[in-house]
Amino acid sequence: MILKQLSILNYKNIPEAEMTFSPKINCLIGSNGEGKTNILDAIYFLSFTKSASNAIDSMNVRHGEEVMMVQGIYDLNGTDETVNCAMKIHQRKRLMRNKKEYKRLTEHIGLLPLIMVSPNDIYLVSGGSEERRKFIDGLISQLHPDYLNLLSRYNQALTQRNKLLKQDEEPDITLMETYEEIMADTGEQIYERRKALIEQLIPVFQHYYKRIAGDKETVNLNYTSHCERGKLIDIIQRDRTKDRIVGYSLHGIHKDELEMTLDGYPLKKEASQGQNKTYLVALKLAQFEFLKQTGSHTTPLLLLDDIFDKLDAKRVESIVNLVCDNQFEQIFITDTNRENLDKILQRTTNDFKIFTVRNGEAFNHEP
Repeated sequence: MILKQLSILNYKNIPEAEMTFSPKINCLIGSNGEGKTNILDAIYFLSFTKSASNAIDSMNVRHGEEVMMVQGIYDLNGTDETVNCAMKIHQRKRLMRNKKEYKRLTEHIGLLPLIMVSPNDIYLVSGGSEERRKFIDGLISQLHPDYLNLLSRYNQALTQRNKLLKQDEEPDITLMETYEEIMADTGEQIYERRKALIEQLIPVFQHYYKRIAGDKETVNLNYTSHCERGKLIDIIQRDRTKDRIVGYSLHGIHKDELEMTLDGYPLKKEASQGQNKTYLVALKLAQFEFLKQTGSHTTPLLLLDDIFDKLDAKRVESIVNLVCDNQFEQIFITDTNRENLDKILQRTTNDFKIFTVRNGEAFNHEP
């Protein structure tokens, strides 16, 4: 898959931009705060119908403006596809594919596979378990369009059950059991898909970590869930009395955890900044490889935002070698340091373009 052209109007700090990209490597250079990451975020928005960094759509509209629009023209397996997303303040966003509006935004997920590596990924390590579940769910949703529906049904039932648990009066037992049955049915399906994904992802992740860091460290992922204890319906109902006391559901797949380890110890406690960065880059590259092999057989776009920060020279060198590998198709890379990008461009025989980003404007120039 290739993103041929990108049009932006009033997205974050970008007033207006028209960009035509190389089918291989696209480098965006500029100081911090100029808009490099926002261009990548606009590309992300077209794949996922939301920002990678801000869940509130209205916050993505440029200050002082009422309308925002992002449009991409793609070569999708030999066919041109135009995807357009626009919104006005206080109105819902509209997503269109080839001028035809989607009835549901979830129908679009998976059409334009994409992996983004950014400094925000550190929340996978430092954040709560919800961040790591989002990581797993984001990948599965690109593989299985029906997965988001499963998650939605589970979360709706969870929300309704929690409302009953918070009531002062004794809740309707029949209604309670209905929500519990939905949680158990959808929850077990979600668990099986999460478990299968992690089992397949681990060896690919370990391979990429070794490619970057060598044999100095060993890494692993460990997925834990209440579903491992038996039938989920029994586990949910067993502690209903405790749930009533605290006012929310203590058990279910909304409590699943993805444990990240380095040399057998929790990554959060043991890793240096460079090790954390290496871990996350390897995890995202594994995600890319997995999506490429098992998804729609469309090579995802790879977005690398400030990827070299906090890495020593040897690890930077290893990543440069990886990026120059032909297993990747179209790549977008941002950096404040031209030297890092020059290392890539000097080694590759692939086509490339360089853009300087300044004050929300992008200027294409010759190397």
